[in-house]
Amino acid sequence: MHKKITRRAFCSMLLALPFPARAQQPKKVPRIGYLSDFEPATESTRAEAIRAALRERGHIEGQNIATEYRYAEGKRDRLPELAAELVRLKVDIILVAGGAPMIQAAKNATKTIPIVMVGQGVDPVEAGLIESLARPGGNVTGVTLLATELGGKRLELLKEAVPKVARVAVLYNSANVASVRDVKEVLPVAARALRLTIQPWEVRAAGDFDRVFAAMVKQRPDGLYVPASGALMRPNQKRIVAFALKSRLPSMFNRGEFVEAGGLMSYGADLAESYRRVAYYVDRILKGTKPAELPVERPMRFELVVNLKTAKQIGVNIDPNLLARATKLIK
Repeated sequence: MHKKITRRAFCSMLLALPFPARAQQPKKVPRIGYLSDFEPATESTRAEAIRAALRERGHIEGQNIATEYRYAEGKRDRLPELAAELVRLKVDIILVAGGAPMIQAAKNATKTIPIVMVGQGVDPVEAGLIESLARPGGNVTGVTLLATELGGKRLELLKEAVPKVARVAVLYNSANVASVRDVKEVLPVAARALRLTIQPWEVRAAGDFDRVFAAMVKQRPDGLYVPASGALMRPNQKRIVAFALKSRLPSMFNRGEFVEAGGLMSYGADLAESYRRVAYYVDRILKGTKPAELPVERPMRFELVVNLKTAKQIGVNIDPNLLARATKLIK
């Protein structure tokens, strides 16, 4: 005679079965949306650095996280559509690798999906993206790079490196909010203190460079300063650097990659450190922390990069005291 199996005994029997025999629930793999201002080739260095930082925290692309990449390729009008696409895909986090217009587009597309700033130049409080650095509120947090606040410091370093500089041409993209603020508000104050004359030159599209360079030469500047490396400047990096070299102009940039390409100097946030912090935000959010509870971080470390090969090529002798403070020297 068969004994009646109780519900508890049946459950115990199920638990005793070998692992593969049990119904397995596939574990949900978190999806990250990556929204970039650039095209894939220009963005690849930053994207790979962030992937590497995520790997260090145990989040491995293709294993336990997946990333959906969307590239605006310099076309700002595509931002709302790309942000909406990521929202439709129900990604768990949106990383925004670009400035205020991109963050705003993501913010307009979703009030619930966490948005992590990968590092942008405009003060995010001033731009209305967050309530405060300590308490961002809403669904936006991440890293801000203080690109504009460092404008005065960059001019000071250029003057220190090349004391004879008196007239500095400033090449800027008028569609870049951070650059416009730099040119209109930050640089004039710093220039007065350093007794420098600023010559602003506006570019709006890739086709403007040759015309602007030809006109710039007639104004005979002693130095060149490029305040931000957004969707127009970075893809045209080689053209800008080639012009500075040909014109024997000491040049100052906000990113080391311009110096590696042949520019003279750069000063800005330590980008590798910033990307590690982006991975920290992703990790915390995936583990359940709300963006509103994660303060927005400013850079802790800054890099001064100097290209000694370029200095020699344009006939500049940089003060050894300044070289001693450089984070990286390119020989």
